[in-house]
Amino acid sequence: VPDSPEVEAVVLGPGGILDSGTAGQLVMDMSTIAPETTDRVAAVLHEAGRAFVDAPVGRLVTHAEAGTSLFMVGAADADLQRVRPLLEAMGDTILHCGGPGAGIRSKLVNNFLVVGINQMNAEALALAQGFGLDLATTLKVIGGTTASNGQLSVNWPNKVLKGDLSPGFRLALAHKDVSLAVESARKMGIPVFAGAVAREGCAMGMATDGYADKDFSGIADAVAGLANLPPPRLA
Repeated sequence: VPDSPEVEAVVLGPGGILDSGTAGQLVMDMSTIAPETTDRVAAVLHEAGRAFVDAPVGRLVTHAEAGTSLFMVGAADADLQRVRPLLEAMGDTILHCGGPGAGIRSKLVNNFLVVGINQMNAEALALAQGFGLDLATTLKVIGGTTASNGQLSVNWPNKVLKGDLSPGFRLALAHKDVSLAVESARKMGIPVFAGAVAREGCAMGMATDGYADKDFSGIADAVAGLANLPPPRLA
């Protein structure tokens, strides 16, 4: 399920898992939601004699299809062993990040960085276009230096740069995730200036017709459009 209210409804709501389950039951949540919701759900289940594991998913849709996803797991050691066979059936990397709640917090850190990088990629390519640079050569320059990043080298060539905006990770979900991270940082007094800008970049993209439900790499087209530039495409 996509967000905190849905997770709470499914687990804690009337007729939900808490109502229908039994003592000793283990609940595993793989959503990306607010850490406070994860903590609340875990605490209520613990009081009811149930175990809880948060195991959000990392990497791309292509990895999920190939069974090579990465899982960031928050769980007690014994509970991780209970769910390990399920996770091994879906992925090839299982990282035990700590107790319940550590998985979702790790996912927010990861997606905070991914969404920020995505926004910077979009702006950098628009700048290159504005300079009149060849896109393929620009990508070789970036790829040959420490400016290289996984989105630009792995995801974008198979998505926005070839004109495929079918959603692997929707822009609306990217906005949701970076917003959760920025709000968590605000509560802890941690300055996240770049993250706040990335959140606004997502909001700008979502305000463009149809982009909320397109792949989040489509932010490159939205930024180019604002600059009256053509969408960046590799031949």
